[in-house]
Amino acid sequence: MDVKLPNLGEGADSGTIVSIMVKEGDKIAAGQNLIELENGKAVVAVPSPAGGKISNVRVKVGDKISVGNVIVVIEGAAEAGARVSEPPVAPVKTFGVPEIGRSELVQAGETEVRDLIEPAVKDSPFPPPASPSVRKLAHDLGIDLRRIKGSEHGGRIVLGDLRSYIDRLQKAASASTKAPARQSETSVAPAAQVDFAKWGTVTRQPMTSLRKTIGRRMVESWTTIPHVTQFDEADISRLMELRKKHKSAYEVVGASLTVTVFVLRALVDTLKKHPIFNASIDETKNEIVLKDYFHFGIAVDTEAGLIVPVIRDVDKKSMAQIARDLSNLAVKTRDRKVGLEDLVGGSFTISNQGGIGGAHFTPIVNKPEVAILGLGRGVVKAAVKSGKIEPATMLPLCLSYDHRLIDGGSAARFIKDFLTTLEEFSEENLKV
Repeated sequence: MDVKLPNLGEGADSGTIVSIMVKEGDKIAAGQNLIELENGKAVVAVPSPAGGKISNVRVKVGDKISVGNVIVVIEGAAEAGARVSEPPVAPVKTFGVPEIGRSELVQAGETEVRDLIEPAVKDSPFPPPASPSVRKLAHDLGIDLRRIKGSEHGGRIVLGDLRSYIDRLQKAASASTKAPARQSETSVAPAAQVDFAKWGTVTRQPMTSLRKTIGRRMVESWTTIPHVTQFDEADISRLMELRKKHKSAYEVVGASLTVTVFVLRALVDTLKKHPIFNASIDETKNEIVLKDYFHFGIAVDTEAGLIVPVIRDVDKKSMAQIARDLSNLAVKTRDRKVGLEDLVGGSFTISNQGGIGGAHFTPIVNKPEVAILGLGRGVVKAAVKSGKIEPATMLPLCLSYDHRLIDGGSAARFIKDFLTTLEEFSEENLKV
């Protein structure tokens, strides 16, 4: 059987091969990893759907492959291959918009509307994950689930995804009438190619898939979110004394007590007072989604580029556990061992440049979140305390937020409360 790259979930439909874990002649078992694929910001292992003998390896390290490309050929796996063969594609009905034909939409030249009604079928030998009730409802409505992007873990399709897809079909009718105008308004001329070498020697390097992903997401966030950044400084002199006092106790339990650990703990308390900063905007339903969980994205500087893994349930963990999780996740990220599940589901993001030496900067909101906190390097400055000039360790703070949802007054109050929480940090939280 030909083993093809399956759809491994949201955002895992293509990538660059970073390692091949089998060779021709190897006998493998079902579930054994064949390759490691760099996709977006993660490295994903691709398992074999069946056991047998590797008769041919069709790829090499550095190849860029997509869903459906053959990875290897396995001998003695015909029976298993029959079980994972691609299911037949059911005819798709344009549910809710019978008055608009596909040919009319194509003639109108509106790609957006055509995509709403007929998004590309996912080319995968595996059916998309969904519950039996969702499958039955989709079957009754004549909807191919492979046309729907699942929102849950691993690309699982839930009832809300099916409902959103039907809503898009219904909106396609009105969108098609506006297609010609929008097409002319949004058309953008392609960038002109520049011959940089005519002014001197240059070196060209291909952009990695990670760098392309970072660029795409940054452009999306910057162009769709009206950014405002609030600047301030926190006096962390007392916090540094607490860190020095408890540092050795944390090292005994395998934890590193850093400033970021204090910040994460203080953020939980502050976000509970200001839940609008721990929210998202559901643009499809025009609703504000207030989150009861505290999953914090941590921007990690790696050789390949910026990656933002997520520490989950920070509010339910001790500071020692937060410190261990933070350290382990940073190592895992720099070694490119984070999975796709480690990169999604965040509710708020922290970007700390203090270890490098930066001061104030303007971090970009990590969409679909609505705020991000940037930390600079703490430095000793002259500060006025009780009418006297004394040295104090001041930590630069930079809060960027989505001005569609958060106003300047709310941001000022958030920063004020966060400063107070840091400067008056409760030593009770530091118990191991």
